[in-house]
Amino acid sequence: MARFLLLLLALPLLLAGASATNISYDHRAIIIGGQRRILISGCIHYPRASPQMWPALIRNAKEGGLDMIDTYVFWDGHEPSPGIYNFQGRYDLIRFLKLVHQAGLYVNLRIGPYVCAEWNFGGFPAWLLKLPGIQFRTHNRAFEDKMEEFVRKIVDMVKSEQLFASQGGPVLFSQIENEYGNVQGSYGINGKTYMLWAARMAKDLETGVPWIMCKQPDAPDYIINTCNGYYCDGWKPNSRDKPAMWTENWSGWYQSWGEAAPYRTVEDVAFAVARFFQRGGVAQNYYMYFGGTNFGRTSGGPFITTSYDYDAPLDEFGTCMPTTLRGNAYFLFLTGMLRQPKWGHLKELHAALKLCETALTSNDPVYYTLGRMQEAHVYSDGSLEANFSNLATPCAAFLANIDTSSASVKFGGKVYNLPPWSVSILPDCRNVVFNTAQVSAQTSVTKMVAVQKPSLIEEVSGSYTPGLVEQLAWEWFQEPVGGSGINKILAHALLEQISTTNDSTDYMWYSTRFEILDQELKGGDPVLVITSMRDMVHIFVNGEFAGSTSTLKSGGLYARVQQPIHLKAGVNHLAILSATVGLQNYGAHLETHGAGITGSIWIQGLSTGTRNLTSALWLHQVGLNGEHDAITWSSTTSLPFFQPLVWYKANFNIPDGDDPVAIHLGSMGKGQAWVNGHSLGRFWPVITAPSTGCSDRCDYRGTYYSSKCLSSCGLPSQEWYHVPREWLVNEKNTLVLLEEIGGNVSGVSFASRVVDRVCAQVSEYSLPPVAQFSSLPELGLSCSPGQFISSIFFASFGNPKGRCGAFQKGSCHALESETIVEKACIGRQSCSFEIFWKNFGTDPCPGKAKTLAVEAACTEAVDSEPALVRT
Repeated sequence: MARFLLLLLALPLLLAGASATNISYDHRAIIIGGQRRILISGCIHYPRASPQMWPALIRNAKEGGLDMIDTYVFWDGHEPSPGIYNFQGRYDLIRFLKLVHQAGLYVNLRIGPYVCAEWNFGGFPAWLLKLPGIQFRTHNRAFEDKMEEFVRKIVDMVKSEQLFASQGGPVLFSQIENEYGNVQGSYGINGKTYMLWAARMAKDLETGVPWIMCKQPDAPDYIINTCNGYYCDGWKPNSRDKPAMWTENWSGWYQSWGEAAPYRTVEDVAFAVARFFQRGGVAQNYYMYFGGTNFGRTSGGPFITTSYDYDAPLDEFGTCMPTTLRGNAYFLFLTGMLRQPKWGHLKELHAALKLCETALTSNDPVYYTLGRMQEAHVYSDGSLEANFSNLATPCAAFLANIDTSSASVKFGGKVYNLPPWSVSILPDCRNVVFNTAQVSAQTSVTKMVAVQKPSLIEEVSGSYTPGLVEQLAWEWFQEPVGGSGINKILAHALLEQISTTNDSTDYMWYSTRFEILDQELKGGDPVLVITSMRDMVHIFVNGEFAGSTSTLKSGGLYARVQQPIHLKAGVNHLAILSATVGLQNYGAHLETHGAGITGSIWIQGLSTGTRNLTSALWLHQVGLNGEHDAITWSSTTSLPFFQPLVWYKANFNIPDGDDPVAIHLGSMGKGQAWVNGHSLGRFWPVITAPSTGCSDRCDYRGTYYSSKCLSSCGLPSQEWYHVPREWLVNEKNTLVLLEEIGGNVSGVSFASRVVDRVCAQVSEYSLPPVAQFSSLPELGLSCSPGQFISSIFFASFGNPKGRCGAFQKGSCHALESETIVEKACIGRQSCSFEIFWKNFGTDPCPGKAKTLAVEAACTEAVDSEPALVRT
């Protein structure tokens, strides 16, 4: 215990950042200015949040125990046209790096410039396709020249701002390429040549910090190769001189349109992290720590949702840092959406790991078998027995149970009980401070509250309730079928969409006219056949909507379309609107995939046979009229509902308060949304997830995979869309919707996202907080800043049953539980209780283990300040 108390006293020094002048590494540590470190990192992609959100996101990451922020650099966003750069707004990379530096954190700058990341085209700007002879990610001069030009641009910018750690800045690592080892074989010898060229090019930029390549087992000696995946324990780099680095620990998974929402239990995430450091890991990064939003047309895939929440510790709606006037003083407070218990449990894990840092970075682990599926790894300068007698020697142990059943093991002369699929961390080789399966952090439940009037709010259910919210006053505009000839290209061929549009829009019209004789229609209505297309087409014949087809459920990138159509004798007008839903972001030869109509077009079923229209004269229009021209809005005629290709516009007032804002689009079909000119992204709620495959609770035990834990079965993949407050103004705000297939705008409403209730359940046998290890176990509840605990739904000290939202009293219950909890918590932002029977009156069941379970309501505060009460 004495060694443990020394470690607690040293913790602030271990966590403090340093201005590094020299960065190096060996197989046991990252060495920053001579200090040997393990590193805990988390991904925050700056374009997936608004700049106003960045400071609080970074601060919450630091409060969560991170040392480093990881981000990709997004080529397509920074260089939308050749030589024309964008480093403004959400793409202000330098501002983001400086904010991280101000917070005292490091950065892993993953320049790529291929990023994957479920980002449109993997981050490649579409104008690359216009370079003669270009082939992506292989030994190709056209590609290599442009890649080097961009990488140098980024490195020079970071250097000029003194932001590399070797200059006293935060950038500790840089990454070149990304997961190239997965596809390198597809390029033959040119793949290896390209990989070595990229590595050498990066090294020659002389940044003064190490370069990494993830999933690159043949990386050269001067590049650190790293691991990505759900588990990387036991993984080793390709040289003993390199540290084991885990660049992507997938904290959840991304969601696709038409699929349920994946999530990953915090017990399993913590287990994976602890196992990584137990078996020799040095640096670990959560992908994602904050997922955010695919604003605009940035989502890749195809068919990745606008939400990129990723079940990350910080939820999609993120945070802001408002300044509030109270009395005569201004208070700056942090508000945000922590995903609890994931954020809180991982924070405790990070604190436990930091207590082990000296031992971890100074020694190789010694392995001990404790059972059939139980094992220990000990980091110590001497033998285990010697360390037990010498408290001054750093010693850390990890006890793992990789079975799905509990186990008791004997270690160092003591017996330890290990829950299934868990790791216990012993920073002094004797006392357990943390177990990955024992979660004491609170659970926070969020809800959407809809703005009815400026000062009134009401709860909104998952689907729209007519009459609940004051109706928006809509104007509308009908997009002309086939376009009006703007940005038109005529060709006796079907042009490939990406290279034609330069990916400046989701949309391209293919329109043609052809004559049909009366005798050709005697066999009934014919069928339009498109032999190959991606991602979606809307078909119109003579101005009338015939139908839509997407490749979403086809199982591949391309699909064949067979659409019955009605023709007339004489000249017919065929107009096909092709819509991309995110360009392919992963795989080899991305430049060859193409989009739009990629095959031929026929009309089958004519009495005279098949008509081939592929070589007819086609008019191609890039984009829609509403994207290019000033729209003349109509408000004098009936508002169209469930009609294709309609633009809608309405004005609204900013919701009160500082809570994140969302718009509910569950009544719409498919399209895009803008607020004050900012693109919120694509919506497609008419596509729902399968009705089966979800469960209320997911068993954390056993290996995780992306479809193991699912929620929201039978529901639209996404109904709520984030509207950053930074994009709103105090006066009139403007919402614009483009509806492609037909929806009901009367169901559209705005809401604020708030924490509704918090709950926790902690027993006498739970571990106390890591920072207070010598104390008793503790239950803590905390509403968001700006809220207070308004009521107690449930409180019982004894043997309560159930879980958050469904607690029940057991046979053992302290009668004063509710009164004590209410007195300590109501009216306060947070409260906490040590788990000891004397704090709850009389012992309700002597000789039996007891648990405290509490569920409380959170309400927006008025002129109140956060308070903490300890009982």
